[in-house]
Amino acid sequence: LTGVLDDCLCDIESIDDFNTFKIFPKIQKLQERDYFRYYKVNLKRPCPFWADDGHCSIKDCHVEPCPESKIPVGIKAGSSNKYSKAANNSKELEDCEQANKLGAVNSTLSNQSKEAFIDWARYDDSQDHFCELDDERSPDAQYVDLLLNPERYTGYKGPSAWRVWNSIYEENCFKPRSVYRPLNPLAPSRGGDDGESFYTWLEGLCLEKRVFYKLISGLHASINLHLCANYLLEETWGKPRWGPNVKEFTRRFDPVETKGEGPRRLKNLYFLYLIELRALSKVAPYFERSVVDLYTGNGHEDAESKALLLDIFRDTKSFHMHFDEKSMFAGDKKGAKSLKEEFRLHFKNISRIMDCVGCDKCRLWGKLQTQGLGTALKILFSAKEIQSLPENSPSKGFQLTRQEIVALVNAFGRLSTSIRELQNFKVLLQQTR
Repeated sequence: LTGVLDDCLCDIESIDDFNTFKIFPKIQKLQERDYFRYYKVNLKRPCPFWADDGHCSIKDCHVEPCPESKIPVGIKAGSSNKYSKAANNSKELEDCEQANKLGAVNSTLSNQSKEAFIDWARYDDSQDHFCELDDERSPDAQYVDLLLNPERYTGYKGPSAWRVWNSIYEENCFKPRSVYRPLNPLAPSRGGDDGESFYTWLEGLCLEKRVFYKLISGLHASINLHLCANYLLEETWGKPRWGPNVKEFTRRFDPVETKGEGPRRLKNLYFLYLIELRALSKVAPYFERSVVDLYTGNGHEDAESKALLLDIFRDTKSFHMHFDEKSMFAGDKKGAKSLKEEFRLHFKNISRIMDCVGCDKCRLWGKLQTQGLGTALKILFSAKEIQSLPENSPSKGFQLTRQEIVALVNAFGRLSTSIRELQNFKVLLQQTR
């Protein structure tokens, strides 16, 4: 897998080097920090599109929610106004400051902005959302420690998994009516026009619709790579051994076994990486403000987390072959606006399909990675608002919830891991030949 990617001026080798030597080690460290390891998610939301076909009973599908006592105090306080002014009067000064911070609507920001929040909280920015967000106040929403529930092969497959991906590809990826063959790589029958030749339809789409398909295909490829790299190889005496499964990787990505489609899927993974990398470089001004804290309640840890995040932003800005999002939705204003809205609603639909995944662990990581990509798209199409952010108060024009921030960083972390795992598989394949 080499050369320049379609629809941008970047080559695969440059991304490999940049990811391996700059991004991957740092993003790994960042994901281990308290602010980013706890993700609040509702795994009990019903599937909005078809009757639920029951949850997966395989033990590896299970997600262990985090007990309340383990959640850092600053994260747990979240967006509820837990402390009243009356309560503050009876506390010592330190407790007062803590209460002010915990009472903030959005715990990514520091207590000096508390007053501005009341107005800010009323601002409805649903027009910018590319994802259906879980209601964090729902009794079914629980914190999950992502480090204790890693994404890996669970055994979840068959009709239920096929239906989810089929719905994503067939109903949301702008497939022309003239194309009869399923886009879904899991589809059982592939017809006569198999392999690379099938993709001539893609060239006929406008750039925006091509990009949409590539993002979904890249996300699918990334998830498949994680499952191949973290596969249950054997279970002896109740002790599971997880590791890379070369045979499974070959089945999903080998040019011969996939009739040339495997490399295309992997190129789409690189394209998705570029899109999310661009979003990180664009959102940097939001976090560079002193008003943003990554607040958990532990001042030292929070300062270290922010320093590491800003260091990653510096790296993302130094990358010299970014995707140019200005090339999208650049036609006549009316047509561009209509296309952007169609793009947004299609993606929002995909985020809702994630509630139809029968395996809890797959649903958790599917929701997180979809939300991360949705947040990246929201950032890319809010560039003007981000540039004009006030230094010491929240902005009505652009805001991120903690849930979106955690999803953004972890989703990009997953892509970074995918590209790193791809290097490992290259080595393993050479050894087996």
